[in-house]
Amino acid sequence: MKKEILPYSFNLLLHFISYTKEKNAILFTYPPVDSFSSTGLIVSSKLPRFEDMYTLTIASADPKSISANKTVHLTKSVTKWFTKDGELVEGLFWKDVERLIDDYNNNRKSK
Repeated sequence: MKKEILPYSFNLLLHFISYTKEKNAILFTYPPVDSFSSTGLIVSSKLPRFEDMYTLTIASADPKSISANKTVHLTKSVTKWFTKDGELVEGLFWKDVERLIDDYNNNRKSK
């Protein structure tokens, strides 16, 4: 019986950590090697159920850091990136992602 409880307890603990700490994060990064920045990034995404508006967010892993930039968001209908046949037009999607990255890099936090 104890052998059965341990995996479920561990799984519950991992779900709790994921829910409270990671939230909608899909990627965590380290700071670049040759950078003065001491913080990495968190990339998160959100697509609410039964909606077509997709939100992609780039934020600093340590928002209180002096080297952290302001959080940037991209919210767009997923229909803008797909053809009528349901195929992803990858170039359009990457253009928007690159624009979001540029916005993050150019958007210094003012203190």
